[in-house]
Amino acid sequence: MQVAGVPVTVIAYPRTVRLVSTARLRASVLEALVDSERELQDLAEIEGATSGRLQAETIGLSGLVPQDLVYDVPHGHFINASFAYAKPREPNRFNGETRGAWYAALAVETCLAEITFHMTDFLEKAGDFHATVDYAEMLCSVSGDFVDLRERPDHPSLAADKASGYPAGNRLADDARHAGTNGIIYPSVRHPGGTCLAILRPAAVQSVRQADVWRLVWNGEPAPVVTGPLAG
Repeated sequence: MQVAGVPVTVIAYPRTVRLVSTARLRASVLEALVDSERELQDLAEIEGATSGRLQAETIGLSGLVPQDLVYDVPHGHFINASFAYAKPREPNRFNGETRGAWYAALAVETCLAEITFHMTDFLEKAGDFHATVDYAEMLCSVSGDFVDLRERPDHPSLAADKASGYPAGNRLADDARHAGTNGIIYPSVRHPGGTCLAILRPAAVQSVRQADVWRLVWNGEPAPVVTGPLAG
C-alpha cells in the first residue's frame, strides 16, 4: 500500500517521547480564583465557552468531531488538546490551521533538537534570547499503519525551509488521514539520525504517562544550556 507515492508500513513502538512545556501540565489557574467548588464550576463553564478542547469534545470544531477524540483514558484531555489547538497563522509540518497532531520521537535527544530549533526561532523573532523553559517527557506507545518517509529524505515535506516543507507536509498528512493511516513516521529534519512521528489520530496515542523533565535556558545566545533529566 502507498499514499501519494509513499509506502505505508506497520510499526509498533512501546515507547515514544514528546516534550511539552510543564506550564501546560499544571493545575488550572482557575483554582486560585475561587473559594468553593460551586465557584470553580461556574468559572469552568465560562472557560469552556472559549476552550477549543472542550468545544471539540462536545460539539466539534472545524476539522474535528467529538467521535475523533478519546475519553476515559489517562491524560485524555491532554491528548485531545493536542489535536484541538492548532495555530491558524503557524501551521506545523504535518498539520494545518484546523487540526493539530501529536508529534513525538523515538529518542528524547531528537525532541530536544526539535524543541531547541523552534524555540530559538521564536526568540529570534522576538529579538531577545533570554528564556527559561522546563519541558516534561510525555511517553506513549504507538502502533498501526504509518506513511513511511524514512527512506525518502528528499521528499518535499521534509524540506528544512518551512515555506516549502510545511505545505507539502500538510498535503501528505491530509492524504494519510483520508487513507485511514494513523500518521507519518519520518527522519527528523532538525536532528540528523533521529526519527519522528506525527500521529494524526487521537486514538492512536496509547498509554500516555509523564516521565523526566528537562530545562532549557537561553542566556542571551541562540544556543540554550540544556539541563536534565530532572525529577519528573
